[in-house]
Formats: sequence, structure tokens, C-alpha cells
Amino acid sequence: MGGAVAGRGSRLPPPGGEFSVDCRLCPRLAAHLDVVRRDHPAYHARPVAAFGDPRPGLLIVGLAPGMHGANRTGRPFTGDHAGILLYDTLHRYGFGSQAVAVAPDDGLELRGCRITNAVKCLPPENKPLPAEIRTCNGYLRAELQALAPPAVLALGTVAHKAVLRALDCRIADFPFAHGASHRPRPDLRLFDSYHCSRYNTQTRRLTPEMFRGIFADIRNYLDGAGR
Repeated sequence: MGGAVAGRGSRLPPPGGEFSVDCRLCPRLAAHLDVVRRDHPAYHARPVAAFGDPRPGLLIVGLAPGMHGANRTGRPFTGDHAGILLYDTLHRYGFGSQAVAVAPDDGLELRGCRITNAVKCLPPENKPLPAEIRTCNGYLRAELQALAPPAVLALGTVAHKAVLRALDCRIADFPFAHGASHRPRPDLRLFDSYHCSRYNTQTRRLTPEMFRGIFADIRNYLDGAGR
């Protein structure tokens, strides 16, 4: 896969934004995954594709695959701590067929919801570089254009900024805050939440009640109460 240079050590996705699990546009991330596959031969250890309904009312955007979660299983938020709260909450609000996600063959289906990440590859220390976020933004841009979801949930500041960048919005006009919602364009509502990471949930920065409150707002919006 080729493309114009986007930043030091990274390139742009193809013009159509076609995602591939064989993408190696970011040399640092590609090299990191090579090492992970060597050390963990049974792991997916490649870019992780989006998961869920192909015509979603809600698109959830996370940061990046977790080492022993999506990077291992090949499905977003599956098999790691962050997925515990996420999939339980999705089930509570009618977006998921079951409350747990442990493996790609566990029978879980998402209804009216799709999950993706701002960065498709596992970054070292869970910290993608700005150039890597920009490179992967081409894939997110293509997803948003193809799906045209009426609601997007950004899990954390990086995801929030990535969504706005993919929509060609001025980021300073839409500041991130847990519980905030924005109208970056007339046909889309952007909801913000702290990421459901182990750190945030164990420190109580994000509680189950806080997270469910976000989904209650999203459900009300999608059901017509907030449009």
C-alpha cells in the first residue's frame, strides 16, 4: 500500500480509505507488531478491523487495540478489561445480544452499533504518535463517510479529536468533556465519554453509572427524543 507522506515515518491510506489487516503504513507500529507476533504466535497482532452492524445508528470510536484484548483476539474491546464495562453497557441499552465479549466466535452480535478505533494497530505502551494518528485518520474518515451514522461516541480525547479531524472540523470549536455532546455537522451528534480503560474504572474516574448515563443520552437521541 502506498501513498503520500503524512508525517515522519508514516504514509497516507489509499484514496478510497480501504482498510486492510495487512496495512504497514506506520513503520514503528508495523515493527512493533512483528515483535508481538514473534513473542505471541497465537495473537492476531495485526491491524484490527471494525466490528458490528454494517448500518449503525451509533459508531463507537476507541483509542487503539489493547495488547491482550483486541490485539490478541482480532475484535475491538474483546477479551480485555475495557470491554467488560463496554459490552455490558451495550447489552443493557439494546445494542448487543449479550453482555460479555471473550472471543470472535462467542456469538456476540451488535445491533445498530459498530465499534472501531482511532488507531487500528497496537501502539507501544498504548501511546500512538501524532503522525500515526494522522495516518490512520484516513481509515476513520472513510468509515464515517460510508456509514453516515447519526451518532458517534468518542471514548477519550484522542478519539474525540480523531473524529473531528476526520470530519474536517476545527477541533478547538468542540472541546472534549465527559458527558458533552456536540453537533459538528447537521446530521451527526458527537457524544464524549472518558475511555472505559482499566485505569479509569479502577480509579473511579469513570463509574458504571457515569458510563450508562452517556448511553441513556445516546439511546434517547437515537429514539428521537433529542433530535
